[in-house]
Amino acid sequence: MDMKFETGLVWFRRDLRVHDNAALSTALQSCQHVHCVFVFDRDILDSLPRCDRRVEFIRESLVELDVDLRSLAGKSGAGLIVRHGFAVDEIPALANTLGAQAVFAAKDYEPHAAIRDAEVKSRLAQSQTALLTVKDHVIFECREVLTQTGKPYGVFTPYLRAWLLRLGDTPPIQHLCEPVTGVLAERPVPFAGPVPSLESMVFEPTNLRTLGIVPGAKGAARLIEDFWERMDDYDQTRNFPSVKGPSYLGVHLRFGTVSIRQLVGLALQRKLAGSAGAAVWLAELVWRDFYFQILSNFPFVAHNAFKCEYDQITWEQGERAKALFSAWCQGATGYPIVDAAMMQLNQSGYMHNRLRMVAGSFLVKHLGIDWRWGERYFAEKLNDFDLSANNGGWQWVSSSGCDAQPYFRIFNPVTQSEKFDTNAKFIKRYLPQLAGLGAKAIHAPWLAKSVELTAAGLTLGRDYPHPIVDHATARALTLQRYGVVRKAAPHASAAAEQ
Repeated sequence: MDMKFETGLVWFRRDLRVHDNAALSTALQSCQHVHCVFVFDRDILDSLPRCDRRVEFIRESLVELDVDLRSLAGKSGAGLIVRHGFAVDEIPALANTLGAQAVFAAKDYEPHAAIRDAEVKSRLAQSQTALLTVKDHVIFECREVLTQTGKPYGVFTPYLRAWLLRLGDTPPIQHLCEPVTGVLAERPVPFAGPVPSLESMVFEPTNLRTLGIVPGAKGAARLIEDFWERMDDYDQTRNFPSVKGPSYLGVHLRFGTVSIRQLVGLALQRKLAGSAGAAVWLAELVWRDFYFQILSNFPFVAHNAFKCEYDQITWEQGERAKALFSAWCQGATGYPIVDAAMMQLNQSGYMHNRLRMVAGSFLVKHLGIDWRWGERYFAEKLNDFDLSANNGGWQWVSSSGCDAQPYFRIFNPVTQSEKFDTNAKFIKRYLPQLAGLGAKAIHAPWLAKSVELTAAGLTLGRDYPHPIVDHATARALTLQRYGVVRKAAPHASAAAEQ
């Protein structure tokens, strides 16, 4: 970016770090004076529950970011300006007050964000101030990886091949954030206050600390160091929820307390050294880019099926549907692996990726509930909620999305449980009332003999619910429900996963 400005304003959003920050780097190279701001946007916050881990995570990350900016500036009067209001009002007003000729921000690809940014750009233009957005939280954005015919990919594997080919063997270049002395400006007195407390924004403290989730770039660095020692085994461990297999960096990627370029660089380094685990993890990072480009190129997926014929499906409605959905949300379906997964989500804001597939598939293909209901619930509960990935995952389990599982593939929660939580370590952690059951019965308590239930001190219907649906019956109803799309899937087979 060759344009030069006297004063610039960096608008932090989902890039809460000073290391390898594209917007901050660009502003430091383009401006004589740079101010930094974060807005607790009421347009987002007002609809959230008052006890929300993500708000606390952001708040604590901002405290660290403020310290890091002052350290980078080399003067105590610098740092982060934090506002609590509507971003469409706060950013133009602040830019005007500071005399900024340009506002710098990382691109955000979500439909709501695009509308917000368009409004901010329009208001800034009224005072001849530019809104300059730069690519930051993807490696390749919406139309940088296309098919040979110039169209966006709708299937992951060929996208992955093209993505890896474009990346090559060289790690992505990171953005230097080293200001010339005096560039990071001191905050005017009216804007020099500390990061607002949760209470001042009418939010409540959460169990973030109890869960051991450390916000900010320091928290991300700690997880990277830990995962570096386990990355080579990722391909072998990632599917087992009781095993420490994942990186647990999802929430840090979501709010940008770590750079995607840094993580891809680390994964590539290990992959080139022959690590199968690193290769699989790198592919998982590519899925993130893939879903971003799907949302960017096909924004209708935010509300509708990627495969439009799947919107013809008739989902369960009425009071029975509400009751089934409530049981699923509460972890009271009678299927231990599903219930344990939902307990993990409700208690921690995290759910293991394998279990996201199992629990999601159960809601859609056992209970006959519209995938959008599950998508909204996950959006409220997940610490690492990201519209593109959450939508992509839910459309995958419902078979309506890009590169989705076939409609006739219906996870059997019992066999999934036996395969991926063989010793029921995960189940026992979140459903301790089942701990007394034997190795076989714990995966399907309703099949346990009376003597087993008695020995375990367990009464079904009192200590743990009976199954709310029968797998075989649900499978048959699902195949019938999906009958409207069979003609659109000529290669469909009745050989569903049992």
